[in-house]
Amino acid sequence: MHDLMLQGGRVIDPAQGLDAVMDVAFTAGRVAALGAGLGPAKQIRDVTGRIVVPGLIDLHTHVYWGGTSLGVDPDAYARASGITTLVDAGSAGPGNIAGFRRHVIEPAEVRILPFLHIAFPGIFAFHKDLNVGESEDLRLLSPKLCLEAAREHADLVVGIKVRVGRHASGDSGIAPLDMALEVAEHAGLPVMAHLDQPPPYRTQVMPRLRAGDILTHCYRPFPNSPGGPGGRIHDDVMAARARGVVFDIGHGRGSFGFETAMAMLKHGFPPDVISSDVHAISINGPAYDLLVTMSKFLALGVALPDVIGGATANAARAIGKTDRGSLAPGLLGDATVLDIETGDFAFEDVLGEFLAGTQRLVCRGIVLDGRWWHG
Repeated sequence: MHDLMLQGGRVIDPAQGLDAVMDVAFTAGRVAALGAGLGPAKQIRDVTGRIVVPGLIDLHTHVYWGGTSLGVDPDAYARASGITTLVDAGSAGPGNIAGFRRHVIEPAEVRILPFLHIAFPGIFAFHKDLNVGESEDLRLLSPKLCLEAAREHADLVVGIKVRVGRHASGDSGIAPLDMALEVAEHAGLPVMAHLDQPPPYRTQVMPRLRAGDILTHCYRPFPNSPGGPGGRIHDDVMAARARGVVFDIGHGRGSFGFETAMAMLKHGFPPDVISSDVHAISINGPAYDLLVTMSKFLALGVALPDVIGGATANAARAIGKTDRGSLAPGLLGDATVLDIETGDFAFEDVLGEFLAGTQRLVCRGIVLDGRWWHG
C-alpha cells in the first residue's frame, strides 16, 4: 500500500517529457509510480484540475535566518512558494558555515543545500540602510580556508559563491572570482558568480567561467547586461553558453529587468534556471518569491512546461543532484501542487517598470519526503 497518492492532477514533468492527467503515488519517502490504477494508499489527495510538478527548487535564496542580515525563515518561505529544496547562494562562508548547518539547515523541515562563500564571513552586511561588500577586503578571502570548509561539509555544499562588482567587491577587481575558481577547481564544484555594476566588467568575467559554472543575475539591466544595443546578445555571453555555463535569473532587488528579458528571449536566449534571489529585502518586492518570478516568465510568453523546467530539472542539474527535479519513480518524494489564477496582474522589475499579465502561479500543496507537508 502506498503512503500517499495525488489523484487526478495534470502532471508536468519536463525531465520526463510528461504533460498529462495521471496519479502520482509515494511510498517510503520516494516517488513510487505514475499513471492510473496504482492501487490503494493510506492517504489520497484529490488534485483534479490542479497541476502537479516535481518539488520546486529555488537555486538562489538567502535563508541563513538569524545568522545574517539578509536571511529569511526557510520553512515559512518554502511553504508560501511551494518549494521543497532551497539552495542558499553563499550566505555563509568558512567562518560561519558550521553555525548555518547546526542552527538552520539541520532543524529546517525543507531541504537546504548551500553554496559556500569564498569570503570568510559570508555576506555579512546587507541591509537597506547599510551595505558593505564582503569581497572588498581581500584579507577576508582565504582560498585555503574555503577549500577546507568545502571538504568538511562536502555532504551539503553544492558549490562556491562569489560576488564581484562595484557594490560587492569595490576595488578588488576580478581577484575574488579567480580565488573562487581556484577553490572550486580543487573541490570539484561549480562556481556561482554574482556580477553587479562594473568594475569588473562582463568581458572579464564571462571568459573565466567554465562548463557547469553558474552566472546568476543573467538578465540584469545595463550596465554589465548580457545584451548590447538593439538587444543583440554579446559574443562572450554566447560563447559561455556554448561551452556549458549555466544562466540563472536570480531576480533579487536589483538584478532583473524586463527590457533585458524581452531582448534575450526574442533573440533565442532563455535562462537555464529561474530563481528568486529572495532575501530580507527582495521578499517585500520586486522579487517576492519563486512563484512570482516564474509568473513573470509566463507574462513574457514562456511556455508553462519551460517555466516549470527552469525551477525543477534544470535547477537540479545545475547543482549536480540526480535524486530530485523529476517525478520519476525512485527519486525523492517531493512534489508541488499548483494552480494558475487568471486575472489582471501587474508585475514589476527592479527598475520600477511594469508588465501586464493575465496568469499567476499559486501553491495549493507540497509533498515533502513522500508526505503531505503543506496545503
